[in-house]
Amino acid sequence: MIKVEHLVKKYDKVVAVNDISFTVHPGEVTVLLGPNGAGKSTAIKSIAGLLNYEGEITICGMPNKSVEAKRVFGYVPEIPALFELMTIWDHVQFIAKAYRLEDGWQQEAEQLLRRFEILDKKDSLSRELSKGMLQKVSIVLALLIRPKAVLFDEPLIGLDPKAISEMLAVFGELRQKEVSILISTHIIDTIEDVWDRAYIMNKGSIVYETTREGTNGKDLKELFFEMTDAEVSQ
Repeated sequence: MIKVEHLVKKYDKVVAVNDISFTVHPGEVTVLLGPNGAGKSTAIKSIAGLLNYEGEITICGMPNKSVEAKRVFGYVPEIPALFELMTIWDHVQFIAKAYRLEDGWQQEAEQLLRRFEILDKKDSLSRELSKGMLQKVSIVLALLIRPKAVLFDEPLIGLDPKAISEMLAVFGELRQKEVSILISTHIIDTIEDVWDRAYIMNKGSIVYETTREGTNGKDLKELFFEMTDAEVSQ
């Protein structure tokens, strides 16, 4: 579970995130949506432990910046953050050692690399890879630790259609394993069939929350524009 309680983030006198609270439940795909400047990216970086903030964020009941929380938390950033002079397999080995993965991780890593069609690139340096390949590596590294909670920030940007299909299948598999899944994205159409709960942000606040069952037949994109346009016009 990912739990955000009374999160506030200020940059000098500018309030980027204004006292928001929400929960990402186990076995659910939760999406966080918002137009540019809504505070969504700040919220995501706070959850990932990259910013200082006011309020409380826990991962499976543990403070998000604690070592215990990081052991069960997977994070796929919008912009892959890999070491240019390390190969894909170097990164895999680094994660395996850092998280003290059990025997058998090599086979699991190869399966994931094969699934995303980059196994043949495992000895390539990061700087030699395309943006889409770097994104695939980030996804593989996040999944390799078998997270109990995982945050995907724009995970589908740069991926080819085959990889997008695989990624959507991964969301379903993680849901079946009772993993808490949080997706931040602007590409609403691509996640229309997989989401369970949605939070819409605007001007630093959560302006709408819904479950799939509570949409009254409206699709998520329609709700997004309805809520954000309403806020803008006020």
